[in-house]
Amino acid sequence: MIVAELERALLARYPMTDAEPWDHIGLSVGDPDDEIRGVACALDATEVNVHRALEAGANVLLTHHPIYIKAPEAFCPADASRPQCSAALFEAARCGVSIISLHTNLDRSHEARVRLSELLGAEPMSSLEHVDEPELTGLGALATLHDPCNLRDLTNRAATAFGSDPRVWGEAEHPCRTVAILGGSLGDFGELAIAAGADVIVTGEAGYHVAQDLALRGLGIILLGHDRSEEPFVDILMNSAVDAGVDPRHAIKILNPCQWWTVTKGENL
Repeated sequence: MIVAELERALLARYPMTDAEPWDHIGLSVGDPDDEIRGVACALDATEVNVHRALEAGANVLLTHHPIYIKAPEAFCPADASRPQCSAALFEAARCGVSIISLHTNLDRSHEARVRLSELLGAEPMSSLEHVDEPELTGLGALATLHDPCNLRDLTNRAATAFGSDPRVWGEAEHPCRTVAILGGSLGDFGELAIAAGADVIVTGEAGYHVAQDLALRGLGIILLGHDRSEEPFVDILMNSAVDAGVDPRHAIKILNPCQWWTVTKGENL
């Protein structure tokens, strides 16, 4: 299997038309005609992960987050004065590692919706974008908890499932049955969660004033951290690569390192 064939299969499963207009998905660097020796799957396309892929015998790095949204001015060795994607691109090209990313097109998939809901013990009903049309792909998930609980207990469940130390807005005893879920940044999806009748939204990150406003209006908010909220997508990438024809023995998962820590949990979050 060559790189172009893998990219074609992945984009058939997660169409470019499902991605945001500003997004950068698909092949960013590499030779489309290269024979695939192995595929390393990771959340981020960093210089470190390029080397991890090489060490694992892979010449393709398949990621959720694209290596860049806007291309850097130059591709060159690591330099604190330049964005890290500059060095990641330089190393990928130098080492012969192709980088393919599936970002907001994967976010909109039914698979993402199901995976996030399952982790919280919930049954997905629809996306947050198309509440009345559950068959459509769309960002976020609206789901019903199999075992309704209060905000404290749901937070503990989310902390365990996502390996996070969440920040929470809302009363600890706030009852939760209908949950909205959105990997990454909340943006204005809190409004959609309220409109859909959600009791709580589980997401990666949100601005202070946005979170305060939503909480005062009765929506519980669990902030997992952007990376923690999307780490489960790496498993989707792995499964998709294998389904596309990559030998399972040559599909490798790169675990996302602890990039941040809290005083209560320390550096081994």
